[in-house]
Amino acid sequence: MRTKKQLSLAVVALAACTAFTACKTTRSARQTAADPTVFKVGHRGTRGLMPENTIPAMYKGLEVGANTIEFDIHITKDGQVMVYHDASFTPSYTTMPDGKNIPPAERSKYTFYQMNYSDIRSFIIGEKPYPAFPEQQRMRSYAPLLSEMIDSVEAYTKQHHLPPAYYLLEIKSSEKTDGKEQPAPEEYIERMMAVKQLKQLGNRLYVQSFDPRPLQVMHRKYPSIKLGFLTSDKKHTFEQHLEQLGFTPYFYNPAYEMVTPELVKKCHDRHITIVPWTVQTVDEMKKLRSMGVDGIISDYPNKFHEAGL
Repeated sequence: MRTKKQLSLAVVALAACTAFTACKTTRSARQTAADPTVFKVGHRGTRGLMPENTIPAMYKGLEVGANTIEFDIHITKDGQVMVYHDASFTPSYTTMPDGKNIPPAERSKYTFYQMNYSDIRSFIIGEKPYPAFPEQQRMRSYAPLLSEMIDSVEAYTKQHHLPPAYYLLEIKSSEKTDGKEQPAPEEYIERMMAVKQLKQLGNRLYVQSFDPRPLQVMHRKYPSIKLGFLTSDKKHTFEQHLEQLGFTPYFYNPAYEMVTPELVKKCHDRHITIVPWTVQTVDEMKKLRSMGVDGIISDYPNKFHEAGL
């Protein structure tokens, strides 16, 4: 027969086990059967393993453990929607069409909003050594159109009998660079939503941004699309961020260092899904999941399985 102390310890152990299991299997209140149970997000496809924001990076991310691919978009001078992180070519991993380095002092000459896509496409991504990501496979690639990337990923998942991918699209914009690096929010959203492949994704499309303005336009014009507010801003509170946004988003996606059990609770109390970025180690993934986050954004989706996601 158990003593009172033994019974107390058993109750504590059972409660801890139950809490951990619930953390791993339950959805936030706004997640539906159409959403992943856990968002396993390959950042820029899989920046740790392949040249970022390229079509091969999207393939690889889905192959090694992601159920969701994250990527960034920009609008070109001729109104095309393309996939790349910064507003101009990044010299650390992109080279000129002839293979030469892009002089950092001349980088502003290659701002996408000031270039036609036909000129952008000839720049080379992935051949230059990238010390920040030593595991990244060296290969020759380019910045694709959003339409091409979606068509390619959809065909690839069918051909290789992979589950349909979820798409976490990040709008890159800032009030300071309207008219220089991107159009104003209304035109930006109009250009983006003119890409017919987005409509074909249905509930597998999610849109996020650090800039509240395009999210506000999306919320007003496309209320069925689930939106996310990205932040690394520690000067303002969670409540202030929501006030700034003006509506309750589906996602609140902070830099992972900002996540606490209290923040997770605040999100879940408001039925908001929280998926932090950019989480690179298995230990950090496990720690964040133990706090109750609803997913992880990582450059290394190959580590999701080891982390128990």
